[in-house]
Amino acid sequence: MEIKELLEHIEQGKFDNRLIDIYIDRERLDYQRERYIKAIKKFEQHYGAGNVQIFSAPGRSEIGGNHTDHQQGEVLAAAINLDAIAVVRKHKEDEVCIISGNARENRVDLKDLSVKESEYGTTKALIKGVLAGFVEREYSIGGFQAYITSDVLVGSGMSSSAAFETLIGVILSGLYNDLSITDVDIAIIGQYAENKYFGKPCGLMDQMACSVGSLVHIDFKNLKAPVIEKISFDMEQFGYSLCITDTKGSHADLTDEYAAVPAEMKQVANYFGKEVLVDVTMKELLCEIMNIRKNLSDRCVLRALHFLNENERVKKEVEALKKEDMSTFLSLVTSSGNSSYKYLQNVYTNKDVAHQNVSLALALSEIFLDGKGACRVHGGGFAGTIQTFVKNEDVNVYQKYMDDVFGAGACNVLKIRKYGGIQIVV
Repeated sequence: MEIKELLEHIEQGKFDNRLIDIYIDRERLDYQRERYIKAIKKFEQHYGAGNVQIFSAPGRSEIGGNHTDHQQGEVLAAAINLDAIAVVRKHKEDEVCIISGNARENRVDLKDLSVKESEYGTTKALIKGVLAGFVEREYSIGGFQAYITSDVLVGSGMSSSAAFETLIGVILSGLYNDLSITDVDIAIIGQYAENKYFGKPCGLMDQMACSVGSLVHIDFKNLKAPVIEKISFDMEQFGYSLCITDTKGSHADLTDEYAAVPAEMKQVANYFGKEVLVDVTMKELLCEIMNIRKNLSDRCVLRALHFLNENERVKKEVEALKKEDMSTFLSLVTSSGNSSYKYLQNVYTNKDVAHQNVSLALALSEIFLDGKGACRVHGGGFAGTIQTFVKNEDVNVYQKYMDDVFGAGACNVLKIRKYGGIQIVV
């Protein structure tokens, strides 16, 4: 659609129903209108007038399955109504040009998609990785210009990087493959980009939740064909809201902490001649604990115990939601949080025990909830965010309670979005 016409449609409210359908929250409709208008004008400022397309990919919230995906376990995750959007124009040059927010433009030459260690941890690496993943799977690629803006909080456990990878994937699917690339393939390509090009050894949950959308139960035992089941559950019907609090902890120098979790779990799996823990049983682990302690470490054992219990816990959470048993579900969320704290040990870093933002947020939430709800560490852990299920009538008070401690805007009330990566404007 031509930029001038598109802006008029948004300003006149002709896109309101579409925006409400995507983002659910009517109270934020003015915010979304303004956000889209700003993004379109930013694109025009950098790349000129003409026709554009708009694509979107959401962040995600892990509901159950903390650090299970990289061991080919099971997860329960939800796409959320915070997303990355891209205003895009296809062009004939063999180059992808992307401006994200106020950052400098990233230019990627389609004739050079080689991995460069000097680019690890950069936006350019993610763009190159997704492009290379498409080429490796013999999908079509081509040049385009894009302006991207995102309200998925960076370092919040909402997977801002996975949302970005999914967004690039759905753009390429839309511009050059008639939107024929499956959600699963886009997720797998996103993980490939993050592992090989970005240098982060992540599992597949983040990308899958962002790409597929809705509330989903995913079994990663067969990585080439993960089993995906969408769960129909209206949390608000049961009087609860999902809150994510950013505790503003620093993620600096934590890469080795994150990497140690899958590494130590795999050490235990390797002890049994397996690649990942999903192929090890609790009985086998318990029978060999003394030898594993001697050959590996106590923390390896504890993290393996967490995985085996958490993997089964996800199944129970899914069963509780299907039965609309909120009480059991919340009890399982609490158990998941306790396991992450005690056995997985990803609530704070031993490098800096003086600062325990996540631990404090959990303690304060437990005091506030007083048994009426549940809370747990969210995402990778060590710093970052917590997840809380709060009674609707208490949400505003809880939000202020957390904002007073961790800063204005720290606590976000989220909705579950039914769409994954999508094209919004043709």
